[in-house]
Amino acid sequence: MHRRLLLALAPALLAGSARAQAWPRAVNHRSGVALDGWDTVAWFTEGRPRRGDPAFRATHAGVEWHFASAAHQARFLADPAAHAPRFGGFCAYGVARGYKVDIDPEAWHIHQGVLFLNYDRGVQRQWQRDIPGHIARAEANWPRLAES
Repeated sequence: MHRRLLLALAPALLAGSARAQAWPRAVNHRSGVALDGWDTVAWFTEGRPRRGDPAFRATHAGVEWHFASAAHQARFLADPAAHAPRFGGFCAYGVARGYKVDIDPEAWHIHQGVLFLNYDRGVQRQWQRDIPGHIARAEANWPRLAES
């Protein structure tokens, strides 16, 4: 019984695996959309996380991004590097520690004009204890992690 189930599921599992491997690994897009659909521009313009709308989308770094409005979409397209979170939108503290982990959109911080996201607010408090030191460690780890 288990063998038949595995044989039946194998094509779907392999197709899903191939699709996931085709996605860029340097951007947090677990759901197939960067940042699980959160509008990266909203953290800068509204000072809060806001869900994007698939009607306002753009492709950057090989991944689809969603925005809450046409204005946010246009702002991102004018300068994606200024609005995309550092370390691909993975938890910055995790990257500093040597691994990629998902984020909580409520745990964010803009430091010197750059958006950094964290796993949760507890991790964010740890991140904020030594932002320059954590950034330096994350920058050293990121080239290796971006490819994994």
